[in-house]
Amino acid sequence: MTNLYNLEREELARFLEEMGVEPYRATQLFKWVYNKGERDFNEMTDVPKSLRHAFSDIFSLHLPEIERCLPSKDGSVKFLFLGKDGQRFESLYIPDGTRRTVCVSTQVGCRMGCTFCVTAKIGFRRNLSAAEMVGQIVRVREYTGARITNLVFMGMGEPLDNLVELRKAIRIFTDPYGLALSWRRITVSTVGLLDRLGELRERVNLAVSLNAPTDEKRTMLMPINRLYGVRKITEFARAYTEARRERITFEYVLIGDVNDSIVDAKELAGLLKGLECKINLIPLNESPFFSFRRPPDHRIREFQSYLIQRHFTAILREERGTDVFGGCGQLGMSLLASAPSSGSA
Repeated sequence: MTNLYNLEREELARFLEEMGVEPYRATQLFKWVYNKGERDFNEMTDVPKSLRHAFSDIFSLHLPEIERCLPSKDGSVKFLFLGKDGQRFESLYIPDGTRRTVCVSTQVGCRMGCTFCVTAKIGFRRNLSAAEMVGQIVRVREYTGARITNLVFMGMGEPLDNLVELRKAIRIFTDPYGLALSWRRITVSTVGLLDRLGELRERVNLAVSLNAPTDEKRTMLMPINRLYGVRKITEFARAYTEARRERITFEYVLIGDVNDSIVDAKELAGLLKGLECKINLIPLNESPFFSFRRPPDHRIREFQSYLIQRHFTAILREERGTDVFGGCGQLGMSLLASAPSSGSA
């Protein structure tokens, strides 16, 4: 059976047309499945009964199962999902005022090897399908009863390493009969796979994990820097912002006694001078799976103040879900055999 969640509306229309069914039925199905959250074809009352039976035989509406939910004291919820093949992956739901954000995973594990990230310790197991990315949102929406307003592809995996399925998921998310999200409310975070970025034609907000101002430090933290060094990334960013007239975001994980000194801040300011950008400063979320430590608060404030004084937009990322290991760099901890338990719901 074909999973309907894995089909874009135009793709579904072509599929139906080949069956001899009017293509406009694709819009009807999308309205039922995404707008109304219906997962029983027999309840789709404006579809002829004969077609409902045919659709039940041809299409599945399979979603990843929620194996466990871990509520955080800050109101966010970490979800552990179970795929059809038994592979597991995690997402984080983050309520904040009127914003309801889901941090979406794109892979089981990751092959980028960043030394400060728990997901990298898992290694790469497989890509998620578009249906599994979409399924995270549908399941979270069902569980919370909330309308999801924002998506950040900052969960497990490198989104651009799963480009085909990522692009398909984005198109479903932004389809007016799908999840109907504005591109302005979708952010894709990447280690900086510049060749793949040129193939990401869907409009989204772009965040690049920089994490160090020099090649020496960045290579130590992020082995991918051997291919895409800091100069290549900033050159790309300057061309990107000039062509699109949009600011790019740089993510900078602050790691104690590694990249958090005023010297590092000075080198970062020099690297990004004249570039229209925003800098998200993310204090390291510690883990038993690496020896790095979070900087003391005064070092974090000094680093941020240095950048602000030099007229950069430097924002300190609010920590969410860290008590259930749902913070930046922590997703996937439950997939590691020796991971400490943080309770269950």
